[in-house]
Amino acid sequence: MRLARVRLPLFLLGALCIAPFAYGADTSARAAYPTKPIRLIIPFAPGGTNDVLGRMVAQHLSETLGQTMVPDNRPGFQGIIGTNLAAKADPDGYTLVVISAAYTMNPVVLKVPYDTLTALEFVAKIGASFLILSVGPSLPDVNSVKDLLATAERRPGEIVFTTSGGFMNFATELFQSVTKRKFNIIIYKGGYPAMIDVIGGQAHTHLAVSVPALPFLRSGQLKGLAVALPQRSELVPNIPTLDEAGVEGYDAANWYAVAAPAGTPRAIVMKLHNEIVKFFRSPEMLKKMTAMGAVLDIKTPDEMRKIIPAEIAKWTKVAIDAGMPRDVK
Repeated sequence: MRLARVRLPLFLLGALCIAPFAYGADTSARAAYPTKPIRLIIPFAPGGTNDVLGRMVAQHLSETLGQTMVPDNRPGFQGIIGTNLAAKADPDGYTLVVISAAYTMNPVVLKVPYDTLTALEFVAKIGASFLILSVGPSLPDVNSVKDLLATAERRPGEIVFTTSGGFMNFATELFQSVTKRKFNIIIYKGGYPAMIDVIGGQAHTHLAVSVPALPFLRSGQLKGLAVALPQRSELVPNIPTLDEAGVEGYDAANWYAVAAPAGTPRAIVMKLHNEIVKFFRSPEMLKKMTAMGAVLDIKTPDEMRKIIPAEIAKWTKVAIDAGMPRDVK
């Protein structure tokens, strides 16, 4: 039996001949990544935890990948300006961005110029900083979370709970919602002034970011009631967790992650993920994170795709329940 001879058009023959080489070139290019410097956008001002962790990532990856990773601080509008720059960048692996819990809070109360669910490829969640519920000298008889909640129940709306904007405001409102108590929540321009007024007796209580609060906890100017962690912290081992203190279901941690523009090749994302995870799991980094008041909390790109919508739903409920202004139209 003679098989029929099929004549293919010249353009199709050419495409078939080129295709294997093109695929091989693409695979080779990704394997060779990176071949030029990488920009790491940090959408907050220098000095904060986002900045410190971002610069640690940049230094380590510069050494291990053989190309310079350049930190680029682009603060403004609760991190939206820098995040938008990253979301609009070419998805080639040469622009990355540090994101935090604000990424899931911003679209709840603000109109953002990108789709939070689809704008980024999440490379790795790396950790979170924790909060310490504390009181000052204006509540001398409060020695536990139980005491604080009993006082708030007797004096609804009178206990002044200081906070600052963004994540801290959400965290404070969540505490009020979970405990079913009514506090007089006062929003300050920064976390430090909010804490200082508790220390000075002008206010009663505060959810303090761990490291700035430590000197005042050790001196006795602040009294730590509980840490917002699943387990006790090495930094303050004598302070119980909120769960131990009887407040269950409170989950507010300012987490940090590295992301890339949507469409960044999976091979590049996973190469970055593996390098970052290996770095943060090293004994040296674990010690540094503990000293910073942060805890290791590694999550994969696939896990982050599930976490982001769940976080948005949680903070949306908090904002609605608290009557927070929402400019999302």
